[in-house]
Amino acid sequence: MNKAELVTAIADKTKTSKMQAENYLDTMLSIIQKTVSKGEEVKIVGFGSFTRAVRKAKTGRNPKTGQTVKVPNTNVPRFKPGKEFKDIVK
Repeated sequence: MNKAELVTAIADKTKTSKMQAENYLDTMLSIIQKTVSKGEEVKIVGFGSFTRAVRKAKTGRNPKTGQTVKVPNTNVPRFKPGKEFKDIVK
């Protein structure tokens, strides 16, 4: 399912226009992204939680030259599915 199909499903389920459904979806995703980027957690009971994790620094290798390169710490988003979501997928 892509975003357009998800917007259509939301619009059909909520009996709203596709424009309103897309606005709701975009707003929700924007809020989740901003909250997680601040280092806060977003928990949706039954669905899962979105968090920010730190990927440790490591030494990498440039595949073209073979030279070693230091890769610094970086923040990455994480999603942990909730129990109910896991049970549905089983």
